[in-house]
Amino acid sequence: MDTQTRHALKHDRFVDTTNATLDWASENRGTLIRYGIITLAVIALIVAAIWTYAVRQRKAQNLLGQALSIYETPLRVPGEPADEAQGSFDTAAARAKAAYPLFEKAANQYGWLRPGEDARYFAGLADIDMGDHAKAETELKKASKAHDRNIAALAQMALASLYVQTNRSSEAIAIYNKLIQHPAMAVPASAAQLALASVYETSNPDKAKQIYAEVKDKDSKTAAGQIAAEQLQKLK
Repeated sequence: MDTQTRHALKHDRFVDTTNATLDWASENRGTLIRYGIITLAVIALIVAAIWTYAVRQRKAQNLLGQALSIYETPLRVPGEPADEAQGSFDTAAARAKAAYPLFEKAANQYGWLRPGEDARYFAGLADIDMGDHAKAETELKKASKAHDRNIAALAQMALASLYVQTNRSSEAIAIYNKLIQHPAMAVPASAAQLALASVYETSNPDKAKQIYAEVKDKDSKTAAGQIAAEQLQKLK
């Protein structure tokens, strides 16, 4: 078969295919239009969802930022004049009271976003500062179920500390053991072990020594290892 014949056959097949495609499109024009509209609608929904998420994320971050700006304000030392421009506080309780509404607003309105989960955790800390242990427990339990593992772990540590303060050591021990088994970047196993050992110092000194020794040997070159060594010396 010569070159000219092959080109002619290819051309004929192309024409036939094109005509068939056009005929199918003509016959199914309504279907194509419907699918086109559906596709555009789906794209529009995706774009709207992305835009809405970005807007809410920004609002949540702004609220959290405002709350943290207050919560991290240094306390005024006795005799120091009040700073009316930036605001100042004599006590941690007063500072927490000022920041709490913003934490709560961010947590309630944007709890499904990372800033909202952070806000829930800080709301629990603020409750502790204000002396409201019951409310702090509620907030920290919610925060301990955060999707972000680090926030969840920090909330669990704070909750365990609250239990220690309120003479519920057995509940604190259970949380610390769980964190040791399932550590996070924000709460490594050694941090939970140090907290657990401190609980045992008065009730079971031998157990505390055992835990401190484990941390000392395992993390000898870290701050946790140094703390464990110091505490071990104190218990001898």
